[in-house]
Amino acid sequence: MQAFYPEHFEREMGCTELEWLRWLPQAVGEHHWKLHTGSAGVRIGDGALGLKWQVAAPRVIGLVRIPVLRVNFRFAGLDEAQRHAFMKRFDLYMQRGGG
Repeated sequence: MQAFYPEHFEREMGCTELEWLRWLPQAVGEHHWKLHTGSAGVRIGDGALGLKWQVAAPRVIGLVRIPVLRVNFRFAGLDEAQRHAFMKRFDLYMQRGGG
């Protein structure tokens, strides 16, 4: 989890599109959202989050291949505290692996 989430940022997620789509409903929680091909819109109070993603080439480390999904986050109408509150939950639900 980050201390600050800007209005616009991009991430590389280590998952397939199918995994992302399975995790997304839990990650957005009670917020209303709508799925489109390669994108989704999430209503957060009076604001919104636009998500767009595309499958990228897998990351290869030796014999290991890790899927890569590039995800663009675009918040509108949310202040820093609201973005942080949403992303805190979102990141916890999307977190995978050990430490």
